[in-house]
Amino acid sequence: MIEVVDLSLNFGDLKVLKDISFTIDKGEKIAIIGPSGSGKSTLLRCLNFMEEPSSGSIFFEGTDIADSAVNLDLHRRDMGMVFQQFNLFNNKTVIENIMMAPLHIDLHNLRKLKRQNVFFKIRNIFSKDKKPLNEISSDKTRLKMEIRDNAMELLRRIGLEDKRDVYPSTLSGGEKQRIAIIRALAMNPKVMLFDEPTSSLDPEMVGEVLDLIRVLADDGMTMVIVTHEMGFAKEVATRILFMDDGRIAEDSPPDQMFSNPQNPRTKEFLSKVKAL
Repeated sequence: MIEVVDLSLNFGDLKVLKDISFTIDKGEKIAIIGPSGSGKSTLLRCLNFMEEPSSGSIFFEGTDIADSAVNLDLHRRDMGMVFQQFNLFNNKTVIENIMMAPLHIDLHNLRKLKRQNVFFKIRNIFSKDKKPLNEISSDKTRLKMEIRDNAMELLRRIGLEDKRDVYPSTLSGGEKQRIAIIRALAMNPKVMLFDEPTSSLDPEMVGEVLDLIRVLADDGMTMVIVTHEMGFAKEVATRILFMDDGRIAEDSPPDQMFSNPQNPRTKEFLSKVKAL
């Protein structure tokens, strides 16, 4: 599904990512671990092209998104992104936050189809070869209701339907992050990217967010998770990438990574983590 080839990223003279290559198959759960400053979050942001690589290629379903001709907006619709700081809009209610992106896209597509209908109508006036008109619904109210119903179903899945009309400032950190996750799910993505989703949470709120991610993993969602939660990574991930100094130092299944790491730097890092 995703293939990263010789990916590098420089900030001036600072080399943040160095010739990284790896693949992600459909349904895999990839955990990225490593010390702070190793390039984990930067690599994740490159997958969604929120950071533009200096060189290399990122193929998503066969298309190199590093190609300037690629429509990045279309690509980003298929990759849901969840950030450390939630990034909810505080001036909008919970339900409005969830509905924003799908509503914007669907209304845009509706306007596009309506323009196509106008084109076909004009063409048919001057052509003997009549073409059938696109059959579309111009009922924006119904469209909004469908998107709202989907948003409410997502809220019900996480037990927060009673929070639909409140503002994010009234929510706990765990509730905000769960809302951020289902906001990304409302786009019906093919891949979910998580950038340390529990790092801003109090310890007692971490569990409820990790439980939701576990449900997504059990449902077969392809996901890439940057995390410091070693126990969670071992439990959920199908593969773990250990990053150090802008490179992938080790790529292995969880059992091997935690019981028999091959790279000396991996061994050193995990020994310190286990000692904490």
